[in-house]
Amino acid sequence: MAAEVVRVSRSFGANQALRQVSIDIPAGDSRALVGRNGAGKSTLVAVLTGLLAPDSGSVALGGAPAPPLADRKAWHERVASVYQHSTLVPTLTVAENLFLNAQPSAAGLWIRWGVLEERAARVLEEWGLEIDVRREAGKLGVEERQIVEIARAVIQGSRFIILDEPTAELEGRAVARLFERIHRLQEAGVTFLYISHHLEEIYEVCRTVTVLRDGAVVASAPLSEMPRKSVVAAMVGDAVRESGWTRSVAPGAAAPSLTVSGLRLEAVPEVSFDIAAGECVGIAGLAGSGKEAIGDAIAGLIRPQGGRILIAGKPLPPGGVAAALGAGVGYVPRDRRGQGIIPLLSVAENMTMTIQERLGPGGMIWPAERTRHARRMIGDLEIVAASTEQPIGELSGGNQQKAVLGRALASSPKLLVLAYPTQGVDIAAKEALFAIVARARAGGTGVLMISDDLDELTICDRVLVIFKGRLAAAFAAGWQDRDLVAAIEGVAAHG
Repeated sequence: MAAEVVRVSRSFGANQALRQVSIDIPAGDSRALVGRNGAGKSTLVAVLTGLLAPDSGSVALGGAPAPPLADRKAWHERVASVYQHSTLVPTLTVAENLFLNAQPSAAGLWIRWGVLEERAARVLEEWGLEIDVRREAGKLGVEERQIVEIARAVIQGSRFIILDEPTAELEGRAVARLFERIHRLQEAGVTFLYISHHLEEIYEVCRTVTVLRDGAVVASAPLSEMPRKSVVAAMVGDAVRESGWTRSVAPGAAAPSLTVSGLRLEAVPEVSFDIAAGECVGIAGLAGSGKEAIGDAIAGLIRPQGGRILIAGKPLPPGGVAAALGAGVGYVPRDRRGQGIIPLLSVAENMTMTIQERLGPGGMIWPAERTRHARRMIGDLEIVAASTEQPIGELSGGNQQKAVLGRALASSPKLLVLAYPTQGVDIAAKEALFAIVARARAGGTGVLMISDDLDELTICDRVLVIFKGRLAAAFAAGWQDRDLVAAIEGVAAHG
């Protein structure tokens, strides 16, 4: 067995994260691990990688009992985890990261840098990556960082690799390349535990699936015996509800929530479009197409090189994020942890950042007023938190995202800019987020959805495709997946 978990339980205070979990993963298997946010996936990974000790039960790796937690070298030889957020040391080179704590040395006294870089170059060549091994890891792209992390795991000798949401920040072509490399390692006998909220992915790269719900294993079977509906039913525990949004657009007499006219950015030669009050418009495209730059310009993160942006008929004033907020723009960034939240601050502090002028006179903030606003929003959005004062970093991903969306809506925006708003959250949280957006639309708020996730785009009235900085195609609701994907990949753009 590559890994064997026997009746493992783990609690954090009163919270029972794992309940008598037992999983067998044979060598050479590719096991999908799925479940809603808070199901226990992260805790199980921490136990499997020696970052947490179980309260009860046992773990075996490669047929032998797991090593003591303090023996990190032994753990790294048996199991490696590639997380959604990079664990590379950004100030070290690619070569140094690949052979971290395993550098070739002379007489054990000094590092043989030439040999180190030669070995690193050979590894990258095998992986089909053209990267300067002297380049700092912090300057790598998302795809490059993930491949370097997987390569490092193989170099360290691990034949059991855990991939935690590996495609969360990757575009379509990069995902295909990652899957190709995973298949090559599978053929070489490497065992994978693959964690993803995108069910279509697990059917591409995995043979079996284990479903966690409320900290317990509720299903474990070959994927050939578990169609998607069965996996979803196991995850949620009851019938899947239909989404509650409707595609009703506010009357045309109202001023458009957004008018973009001749907008020019570094990556966008020129683009024009508008969004009616209550309408949801998606912008899709490959990485580097310019789609995210358009959203950033409207949110005040970057300054346009030309053109006009109107919010509810009024010009968007210069001055950055504060000016955009004052003009009526609410923004949910793609990088939830890096840009969306301040993890150590409370839920209340995070959720009221856009309405601080309402929390007290003369720039003062009255804690009781902040708590009152936060409690109302937590109730309205059904956020699961121990209290308004709980650090937001302790919430599940779905509840963090609800809080970020709630903060964007707190100022009653005329336009809501959403960048991959359901990235990395489970199906139930995704439906809840969509319902929140639907309520905002019903009140006349326009929505700009920056995404190429087909599930997210299904709530849009229209989808605009950006290809190499230009508007290449437009699709009304009811579009076919194959047509939209072809336009995103540039097939339609070239006839």
